[in-house]
Amino acid sequence: MPLVTTTKMFKDAYEGGYAVGAFNVNNMEMIQAIVEAANECKSPVILQVSAGARKYANPVYLKHLVAAAAETTDIPIAMHLDHGADFEICKASIDGGFTSVMIDASSKPWDENIAITKKVVEYAHAHGVVVEAELGKLAGIEDDVKVAASDAQFTSPDEVEEFTSKTGIDSLAIAIGTSHGAYKFKPGQDPKLRIDILEEIGKRLPGFPIVLHGASSVPQDQVAIINQFGGNMPNAIGIPESELRKAAKLAVCKINIDSDLRVAFTAAIRKHYVEHPDHFDPRQYLGDARANMKEIVKHKIINVLGSQNKA
Repeated sequence: MPLVTTTKMFKDAYEGGYAVGAFNVNNMEMIQAIVEAANECKSPVILQVSAGARKYANPVYLKHLVAAAAETTDIPIAMHLDHGADFEICKASIDGGFTSVMIDASSKPWDENIAITKKVVEYAHAHGVVVEAELGKLAGIEDDVKVAASDAQFTSPDEVEEFTSKTGIDSLAIAIGTSHGAYKFKPGQDPKLRIDILEEIGKRLPGFPIVLHGASSVPQDQVAIINQFGGNMPNAIGIPESELRKAAKLAVCKINIDSDLRVAFTAAIRKHYVEHPDHFDPRQYLGDARANMKEIVKHKIINVLGSQNKA
């Protein structure tokens, strides 16, 4: 099945009270794990490429790996640029075959954010590509995105109507309590989403697709495996999955998931090497990593996103 945009995905998700998972990809095994899980769950899926992935794997390689994955299944797959830093990166991704791009000018002043975003939208729409943008600032670190907790800002519902109308974007990423990266909150904190902000934005933008970034909730059993087999990873407290599921039943149509996948991938490799110290074939340990990550993706589709049987 050819790659698709997120337009129909998000329309169906909004009306159906679920979200589509946007899973970050870095190599072939990760793409296979995500697509196999989505295919078995009969779920639409978004494969997204970050700045770090572009540097590591080369977007041309990733484009063809994603295209190969799309050939193996009939489920809808969109290829999305995550956190495009400027017009040039977004343009290169559009020209390179991405079906969706995010322009992240949220660190810029209001007028500049609108101007940059609008320029990307005009170019993308002329090429049949959809655009996501961001209002508000999420704390945390992920690849080239670095925002200190003191600089984090919740999205203001008073700004969303003007921003979406002036830019013409197709979906809006908001800040309501999620955070980039694995180490999100200190022990003893009770992290929750600002569902009240989400509900108010939903009233201001009825039917408009909302996106949550930084929505991984790192599974503690996977952290325990890493530490059992020689790691030293602190417990990572994330937004409870029940909170994310609540958001998916409202206006949130896309939830980004990355750290969970990295942790699961690493846990399987660490376990494999301790149990099989004589192995040297990458197919052996990467096969275990792929299988473990696949189970995490299936869990997210069924228990967080609610997108199973929606393809």
